[in-house]
Amino acid sequence: MMIYETDKWLEPWKSVIDSRRRNIGFRRNSLAGPDGRLTTKMNNHLYYGLHRTADGWVFREYAPNATKMWLIGDFNNWKRNPSWELRPIGKGDWEIRIPSGFIFDKQLYKLYMEWPGGGGERIPSYAIRCVQDPETKVFCAQVWRPRQPYVWKNDRTLVRKNPFIYECHIGMATRQERVGSFEEFRTEVLPRVKALGYDTLQIMALQEHPYYGSFGYQVSNFFALSSRFGTPEEFKRLVDEAHGMDIAVVMDVVHSHSVDNEAEGLGMFDGREDLYFHYGPAGRHPAWGSRCFDYGKNETCCYLLSNLKFWLEEYHLDGFRFDGVTSMLYWDHGLGTNFGDYNLYFNSNVNESALSYLALANILVHEIKPEAITIAEDVSGMAGLAAPFADGGVGFDFRMSMGVADHWIKWIKEKDDWHWDMGEIWWELTRKRDDEKTISYAECHDQALVGDKTIIFRLLDALMYTDMSITSENYLVDRGIALHKLIRLITLCTAGDGYLNFMGNEFGHPEWIDFPREGNGWSYKYARRQWNLVDDPMLRYAHLNAWDKAIVTTARDNAVLEEKPSLLCCNEDDKVLVISRKDCIFAFNFNPTQSFVGYGINAQEGTYAELIDSDSREFGGYSRIDASVKHITVDGQIKLYLPSRCAIILKKID
Repeated sequence: MMIYETDKWLEPWKSVIDSRRRNIGFRRNSLAGPDGRLTTKMNNHLYYGLHRTADGWVFREYAPNATKMWLIGDFNNWKRNPSWELRPIGKGDWEIRIPSGFIFDKQLYKLYMEWPGGGGERIPSYAIRCVQDPETKVFCAQVWRPRQPYVWKNDRTLVRKNPFIYECHIGMATRQERVGSFEEFRTEVLPRVKALGYDTLQIMALQEHPYYGSFGYQVSNFFALSSRFGTPEEFKRLVDEAHGMDIAVVMDVVHSHSVDNEAEGLGMFDGREDLYFHYGPAGRHPAWGSRCFDYGKNETCCYLLSNLKFWLEEYHLDGFRFDGVTSMLYWDHGLGTNFGDYNLYFNSNVNESALSYLALANILVHEIKPEAITIAEDVSGMAGLAAPFADGGVGFDFRMSMGVADHWIKWIKEKDDWHWDMGEIWWELTRKRDDEKTISYAECHDQALVGDKTIIFRLLDALMYTDMSITSENYLVDRGIALHKLIRLITLCTAGDGYLNFMGNEFGHPEWIDFPREGNGWSYKYARRQWNLVDDPMLRYAHLNAWDKAIVTTARDNAVLEEKPSLLCCNEDDKVLVISRKDCIFAFNFNPTQSFVGYGINAQEGTYAELIDSDSREFGGYSRIDASVKHITVDGQIKLYLPSRCAIILKKID
């Protein structure tokens, strides 16, 4: 059913939606192979770049503005020798064939191009491995041809209808003040993810980026796995082991823009600024200082679509979270726009070529791997973004409920919890489109970056440094711990179709995230995760970690997200919210001081047993609730004891 049939507010734009769908279909057909599939043709990575042949090597590059080109590197003393000069083979392509015995594994190389009015060194646009010299900081492509290709052990189909996502960054996943590695993450962090109950890993900053402090969002080499964290084989082993633990692996992919750098990236690649990008002001992002792709060019579209295919097939990934979708969708990148009017999704500010590219990306991903998931990071709320293409949508499987985290910041920052509005909390946490799937979170990496604060930091502030011992007695810490638990549970139980947590937030990681930069003396102090805090049983971080494990495993094991939430009780005076989902009841008492005995809750006939409650000792509570008590409906109600600032999960057992 078309999206304007399920959402009557879209009827005025029926013709636009139909036109978009036709245009996307035309473009798909123009790019697809003879079998009508995009994946048949999206193989740029198999043609361009450096490849082994039966009698040596072949290298190809697309650079239509170049007039001359050489392959330079360790194999020829970095000289522009005639024997290493590429020849033009038509349509902007250049090629060189090298016999065996001249190129060897791990050698460094680049291109040297000449173009009208200039020339310079460039890293090949399809390089799959780039490394940085620790002394000069110069990046080069590196020949990567292991003698023994990685042998996958845990190939399997992982279907995630309701993903529980653990968002992470490999480099900052270590306790030490340095860049962490794939191997360290695999051995030290992956078991934590499994123990907590998450079934999907969302990894940031995998594509190579010259500036570590960009958090991976200023990509230079789209086909290269960042060498800071280790080798391709080490990453494959991480993915393989995750699959063996029944954990899907999703990549945070950046196709919304490209770093402006010329020495490392695609900027002025062959001497012209619009090879893959827009010409002039449209080709430069006013807020990010980066280059904006021209998605209307087939060259750009094929480059990026081939990039998705490469990552899926080379590393056996299970999907993508597309970053910066709002920036792609609108010519003004959504900057300063208050998206409260449907007209904003259908006017001339919409970049129709970008919207078309995103639809093609979703079609391609699901052609290659039908069970893969795609997630859109969009703050505009564009209607149809996460609806199927056949229904007039763009085809994402999920969209991020980005407003949820913003509201938690607003509520914590602007109001004492005495003044939190129960109806507003329910409304804002559940206000989602019925025809699209969403993923909710109380906080992701955005809320932890410098300039912002995590939820626990907002609640406790400096007390995190002095009063997190289990023996300390501090009312403000007790309040913060209690609210942290309630906030995370109510966000989970009202989530649309999936739930996300950023690495370390599950146990209330102290402080912010600040990557090494000139302004902090290039320090790694805040670009790491202090696992020693959660591993110390004498600190209250362990209680929060135990609570996160309990709510995630409880929600997942009871398939809570398979049904939409229903409101059973919203009492503003008492500060009580009660929510039903699947066979579970989630009862919240946000009241700062008042506990309630025999609180009547409307419920389906039957007997209910407690699964967990936030007041349990193992979660840092006061153990005021008898978890063994069974609750039987009488006259359509169950009676509950609801301590102040406490949450209980019950399940119908009979």
